[in-house]
Amino acid sequence: MIFLLVAFLFPLNSHGIRRIEIYNRCPFPVWPGIVGPGNPEGGGFRLENEQSRKISVENDWEGVIWGRTFCDRRMRCATGDCGNREQCNGTLGRFPFTVAEFNLNEANDEDVYSVSLINGYNVPILIDPFGGKGCLRAGGCFSDINEICPERMRITTGRRGVDNNVVGCRSPCAALQSDRECCRGNFATPDTCFRSHVAQTFKDACPGAYSYRFDDATSSFGCQSNAEYLVQFC
Repeated sequence: MIFLLVAFLFPLNSHGIRRIEIYNRCPFPVWPGIVGPGNPEGGGFRLENEQSRKISVENDWEGVIWGRTFCDRRMRCATGDCGNREQCNGTLGRFPFTVAEFNLNEANDEDVYSVSLINGYNVPILIDPFGGKGCLRAGGCFSDINEICPERMRITTGRRGVDNNVVGCRSPCAALQSDRECCRGNFATPDTCFRSHVAQTFKDACPGAYSYRFDDATSSFGCQSNAEYLVQFC
């Protein structure tokens, strides 16, 4: 999948407020869900294809952003549902979904951010930083995990055999419920838990995203000097 290269920079500010722009490049509406201090935009809104909106967060904001998809008029969403409402108001959505995670100004004026598939996948997410130092993109996918999702892990839009499109893929941990896939019990350390075959499939599709618990080396990114961010769906 080829992602749009955004050819502008965000204006930086000096008032302890950051801007995160959320952009929907998917060919269908996406309802961003947001959970974090300050409850930005009430925790959610709707974006049509090619629409974007900027949210303001504190300089040390720690929060998550995800996309809800295939929602009906009563805000019952096929993926990412946070309780039949457009504004999540502090309620995390129901997995599976891809998630953008932010820990701004975590230590020594450095932001830490990532895209995670640990709790499943629904749409690709790309995080693009602007204006900082030593910053790299996070996330991004070469292929759509929904198209290769094993049958037992699939989330679909309709009744069996009726409009049964795959719109989400449960994580290996949620689907298989094994200590090995969940990195728990005897597999609760980096020395004992490694990327499984199924998690490797996720990683091959989205190499810049977390595919299992101890995937930090290739999935967690840092950025200095008050950067601002673009979160892109699809």
